[in-house]
Amino acid sequence: MTAVSPATFHIRTHGCQMNVHDSERLAGVLEEAGYAHTEDADGADLVVFNTCAVRENADNKLYGQLGRLAPEKARRPGMQIAVGGCLAQKDRETVVRRAPWVDVVFGTHNTGSLPALLDRARHNGEAQVEILEALETFPSHLPARRDSAYAGWVSISVGCNNTCTFCIVPSLRGKEVDRRPGEILAEVEALVAEGVLEVTLLGQNVNAYGVSFDDRASGRTAFADLLRSCGRVEGLERVRFTSPHPRDFTSDVIAAMAETPNVCPQLHMPLQSGSDRVLRAMRRSYRAKRYLDIVDEVRTAMPEAALTTDIIVGFPGETEEDFAETLRVVAASRFSQAFTFQYSPRPGTPAATLPDQVPKAVVQERYDRLVALQEEISLAGNREQVGRELELVVSTGEGRKDTATRRMSGRARDGRLVHFTPAGVAETIRPGDVVTVRATYGAPHHVVADGDVLAHRRTRAGDAHEAGQRPTTPRTTGLGLPTLGPPAAPPAPTAGCSAVLEEVPS
Repeated sequence: MTAVSPATFHIRTHGCQMNVHDSERLAGVLEEAGYAHTEDADGADLVVFNTCAVRENADNKLYGQLGRLAPEKARRPGMQIAVGGCLAQKDRETVVRRAPWVDVVFGTHNTGSLPALLDRARHNGEAQVEILEALETFPSHLPARRDSAYAGWVSISVGCNNTCTFCIVPSLRGKEVDRRPGEILAEVEALVAEGVLEVTLLGQNVNAYGVSFDDRASGRTAFADLLRSCGRVEGLERVRFTSPHPRDFTSDVIAAMAETPNVCPQLHMPLQSGSDRVLRAMRRSYRAKRYLDIVDEVRTAMPEAALTTDIIVGFPGETEEDFAETLRVVAASRFSQAFTFQYSPRPGTPAATLPDQVPKAVVQERYDRLVALQEEISLAGNREQVGRELELVVSTGEGRKDTATRRMSGRARDGRLVHFTPAGVAETIRPGDVVTVRATYGAPHHVVADGDVLAHRRTRAGDAHEAGQRPTTPRTTGLGLPTLGPPAAPPAPTAGCSAVLEEVPS
């Protein structure tokens, strides 16, 4: 008898880091159900779209891709297509109405239901649409198929309690729910035990973590304590986090970053606008001075820190004076990168119905000016790296021209992308290994190091990548949703340890 090959699946991910990690969980759930992953989207038995609803034309992009799959689905009736994520949570039955060849539509709150929904669609011969209004299972209790051997996403919370007028995420992800510190650290330790060198703590508003149970009156915050606890995980070399909100940024968090050796000197903190009037209209609970005060405090504590941000151009009612304030704050902040977006109305958000929508031509002209300013700042910052020694974790797929230039790529501790020449040692350097190089050239979006590799440390992560292995995260049973309350005591300190988007940054 011939063994039957398992059905194969392919996941296409749109949107933010939260979606990327959600796709790792989706992959883990599918593998647990007996599916096998494939990079061949055209030949997969199951294609899953994990969607985003934040940016303009997200729906057009999805339906365009679904349309291209329709002939393949007609040719192979046993093939299945599933649509999940934020756009599915928002559009619900609209997905099946516009693309009736889709088999399953599921939302942000029931990721773990996908295998059962696929079985039901196959059995009933009709599309299954299941959208829950609250979490069924905390995503981090699901199994995961990790994408990287050397870096791992660790979700510390889901949902958001903010009411920004341009953002639809709170209505799609729900109110913030926090994991207990002990659960988070257990996942971090499990990843490190499998060779992971770097973790990125994820939350829709990551530094609001623990607001229901930390003691702000004491000056200490649960998020700062979590960073310090990560510093006691032996073998964890780098800790990053995204994305914080300026409202919740405290001196305690900055102190924890500065005093914890493995917390990277990198901060991504969305600005959105430099105009106090626009920030008020956005319901962003800080003003330009508060933002710049945080920048100054971070740079005082960590002079080497690299700051990145998000900025929206053309929010309804934005005047030329408002935009000039944004340029002023950008110039003062000296971001190493800025992810810049032209405002687009998102149905279901308060800003979509505001008067004084800014004409497209005006938005484009302002956007171009902002990009030009940020490119100048980024170029100057990267040129300042020339001559410095940079420690890199070698990465995969980040240097699109690496094959042509015979370079490899990696991320410095401050998050900068560095392309380096592995002359004479290329065959021994693997993704996940750690190298030290000297920067020789700075460009707006990267740094180049074309001299000799100064040091190369082979790592367990490099061994795992070379062997084609990825960390496995099994399902956590019996925990259900986390309950709020005093944080669990962190693990006992261990020995000291070694000193993370579809849109293109500009």
